Amino acid sequence: MEAHTIRKRNTSVSVRFHDMPDFDVFAKDCPSRDMFAHVTGRWGALVLGRLRPEPQRFGEIRRQVEGISDRMLTQTLRTLVDDGLVSRYSAGTNPPHTEYRLTEVGASIADAVLRLADAVQAAMPRVAPGG
Repeated sequence: MEAHTIRKRNTSVSVRFHDMPDFDVFAKDCPSRDMFAHVTGRWGALVLGRLRPEPQRFGEIRRQVEGISDRMLTQTLRTLVDDGLVSRYSAGTNPPHTEYRLTEVGASIADAVLRLADAVQAAMPRVAPGG
């Protein structure tokens, strides 16, 4: 029996899963399914991909992820922080200087997201109309 830590809204809870030796995103009651949805959702994947090269400020992320609203970026970053994939760092300066950076786990998932993005882009000439 393994203990797994689940993060939800700035709290960490250690939970023992008796009948679940491993996480399985295909199982409807597995808590990994929520994180999978956050990562593979429209904005989560794009934000993770843009944070991969280096830590960035809110405005930098917003400019690079075209079409995302301030509200949606705030919500997406909050969710990714709660999932433990992104960390938020605020320097004690005036005005405040806040950066978002991937955690070690977040970097690993961002790498997978970027590989998927590369595969989609490479397939476009074969599947796009007129391609």
